[in-house]
Amino acid sequence: MDELNYHHLRLFWAVAREGNLSRAARNLRLTPQTVSTQIRDLESSLGETLFTRTGRRMSLTDVGRVVLGYAEEIFSTGRELQESLRGHPTERTPRIVVGAVNALPKIIVRRLIEPALELGDPVRFVCHEGPLEQLLADLSVHRLDVVFSDSPIPRNVSVRAYNHHLGHCGVSFMGRGEKATRLRKGFPGSLSGVPMLLPTHESAVRRELDTWFLENDLHPAIIGEFEDSALLKAFGETGLGVFPIPSAIEAEVTRQYDVRTIGWAAGITENFYAISVERRVAHPGVIAICRSARDELFA
Repeated sequence: MDELNYHHLRLFWAVAREGNLSRAARNLRLTPQTVSTQIRDLESSLGETLFTRTGRRMSLTDVGRVVLGYAEEIFSTGRELQESLRGHPTERTPRIVVGAVNALPKIIVRRLIEPALELGDPVRFVCHEGPLEQLLADLSVHRLDVVFSDSPIPRNVSVRAYNHHLGHCGVSFMGRGEKATRLRKGFPGSLSGVPMLLPTHESAVRRELDTWFLENDLHPAIIGEFEDSALLKAFGETGLGVFPIPSAIEAEVTRQYDVRTIGWAAGITENFYAISVERRVAHPGVIAICRSARDELFA
């Protein structure tokens, strides 16, 4: 690999932030051809492709996302240096960089992170979302401090990392208004034929639910499947269909989305993990997260 050209890296950073080469070139007061050539030079020196083109849109590859993370750090540090030399010293705030699997409820992610923000000293946190495999790749190059997931590291993923079990809870079915109250009678049989909103098969709990439906001879009318848990609840809030949630956040979901509990899926357990590159967690924020999850959230 050639020595890194930071000018080329800055051009890459500008295009990645804009998502459009022409717009980035205009902001940089350079021609698109110049910017494109120098980004190709950067790709050549790294031996990796950083962008894919979709029409006029420049989309980052998996390697491109990793490079962008480092570029953000490099140029953020550069800005701090400039401020310091201008006589405006900046005290670097400790950071915790978290990855959360798409399917995890946002309420759970928030409640997991909160203890890290209550350690006394100011903490800046950065939260990324995505598929587990992508987050584990970022974790392996130390772009993330911890990954929150509803499943442990898959056996087919060759990342040296460790699962820290945070706890588990049951699964509650929620619905809107009087319809939810009516469905309580005869639960779980009352779910057959009922419009239902579910997470996609990428989520661990969906696989558990499919087995549970089969074992209980239930045939709900699945009308929507969602990677994003917040979007699932947004549709559930309208009364479009019944939807499952982790029982640990039942009270908060009831209050926030104005829905009611129909019943609990006996036999289903939803597990939650913090994944780190350390066998024994060392980051004080991650230690606080693990302790609070086990002692309070999933106690």
